[in-house]
Amino acid sequence: MMDKRDFAFSRMNFILLAVGMLVVVVGFILMSGGSSSEEAYNPDIFSTRRIVVAPIVCLLGFVSMIYAVVHKPKDEAQKEVTE
Repeated sequence: MMDKRDFAFSRMNFILLAVGMLVVVVGFILMSGGSSSEEAYNPDIFSTRRIVVAPIVCLLGFVSMIYAVVHKPKDEAQKEVTE
């Protein structure tokens, strides 16, 4: 049988990872929209939402995913201090 200590990630790591992934998906959804074609120019491709807000949201999502990977569960951190 596998013991809880055998897993590299705790439940909290997976929750933080899922939240980070959700933030990245929201950022990509904010980036989506109509495009320009040869027949019609769409000025919405240069909107603030698409070129400023969405990349910042994606960046925050990726940073939070990195934090989720390096986050150490509290019970393991306390064990190392006491040993």
